[in-house]
Amino acid sequence: MQDQRAELEWREDRIPVSTRFDDPYFSLENGLAETGHVFLAGNDLPARFRDGFHVAELGFGTGLNLLAALQMWRASGVAGKLHFTTFEAFPMTPAEMIRAQAAFPEIADVAADLEPHWSDDLHRISLPDLEFEMVRGDARETLPLWQGRADAWFLDGFSPAKNPELWSPELMWAVGAHTAPDGTAATYTAAGFVRRGLTDAGFTVERIPGYGRKRHMTVARMSGPAAQG
Repeated sequence: MQDQRAELEWREDRIPVSTRFDDPYFSLENGLAETGHVFLAGNDLPARFRDGFHVAELGFGTGLNLLAALQMWRASGVAGKLHFTTFEAFPMTPAEMIRAQAAFPEIADVAADLEPHWSDDLHRISLPDLEFEMVRGDARETLPLWQGRADAWFLDGFSPAKNPELWSPELMWAVGAHTAPDGTAATYTAAGFVRRGLTDAGFTVERIPGYGRKRHMTVARMSGPAAQG
């Protein structure tokens, strides 16, 4: 099956907005700060980093979360490799990703390291400190088939109101089934049906202050086997 591509326009010449989902790829205030607050701090990173720590993500988008996580990994001084698996149905082109990442000079060094690896048919990147995999296609089909288990999930699909498929109870159950014991998940949304889906998937779920204009976000820790549905 041929890849479907992201459909986007640019706001202020630097913020990509999905025209398919009518939603920006990252915060209009500061996408990098949002990643730090929601996904890194929300998963208690870098404190939990260890060799082989595995991050999994729903919604790769611009690659910003990967760059921020790898920058944090390098700054933490942990030996070994960070594993990062992302599920993406509508990948950007390399040129679009590079343009979006350029809005954040704070991660320019990491962006420059990864830039030569971006390609239209990207599936894997292997560096001395990173094992990256992009699983292309609808996560509702690809995640249940995945053989891995994540220590931390970045749940970063477009708004649940505009992209409900990426937040369905069935997909949250699959997230739970592919989470390591004591694994965690974090997302910018505090939508009730998302929190209920995570709870039913075996997580202990907490609503905490969100980033910027978002009053609340969600963090979750695996507390038991996913509920059978």
